[in-house]
Amino acid sequence: MKFKTEVCLLSLSLVLFVIGAFFYTYQIGSSNVSLTLASYPYQGYALALVSFGFVLMVTASVSYSRHCKNMFNEEF
Repeated sequence: MKFKTEVCLLSLSLVLFVIGAFFYTYQIGSSNVSLTLASYPYQGYALALVSFGFVLMVTASVSYSRHCKNMFNEEF
């Protein structure tokens, strides 16, 4: 992958982490509602977003480390 693609993947994963954190903590109702799973309706979506962001982050990191490793081997 190109460096620009790797940076875009890392940026997208960061955005997905932020959106996932918002969805995970979003609560319906007032503070008098007991802490049940029904009061946090978007936790499933949040976990999916964070998982996809994690996969993108790992993909970009592995690609970048291989790219740097190849550059280091070509120098010497």
